[in-house]
Amino acid sequence: MIPILHTEKLTLRAPNWDDFDAYAEFRASKRSRTVGGPFTRADSFAQLSAILGHWHLRGFGRWMVADRVTDEPLGIVGLYLPEDWPEPEIAWSVFDHAEGRGVAYEAAVASRRYAYETLGWPTVASLVDPVNTRSVTLAKRMGCTLDGTHHHPEYGTLNIWRHHGPEDVA
Repeated sequence: MIPILHTEKLTLRAPNWDDFDAYAEFRASKRSRTVGGPFTRADSFAQLSAILGHWHLRGFGRWMVADRVTDEPLGIVGLYLPEDWPEPEIAWSVFDHAEGRGVAYEAAVASRRYAYETLGWPTVASLVDPVNTRSVTLAKRMGCTLDGTHHHPEYGTLNIWRHHGPEDVA
């Protein structure tokens, strides 16, 4: 049910058990603060399970991003719409060892293409904690424009970065 996408350097695929240690390590790190962390291994297991369940419930979701050659897990990127979110978004989290390699950009572009070309979405946003400067930089690199804020009871105030529409990114 979860499609596999390929880019030049990456495979976006369903998470599997072999990815869990890398995922749990990221979720336990200080880098996960802007997404509600750090988390325990047990929390990380529930969250990785929820990533799989999101696909079943919504028909779209986030992929495990892996190196196309080695299949090493590099992060989680894709389409996300939890119940308390204002609209669907492209979300990204890159594991420590993959930071600074263009992984989030390449995977987010593939996710956006999937949202527009496969799902037929007319628009998509990314909700970013304003203190997460790397994610703000990525949103700008993708051509997003600031389009308001969303206050979340757990994550605080998030900036809504609007992606260009399908006609502008084709």
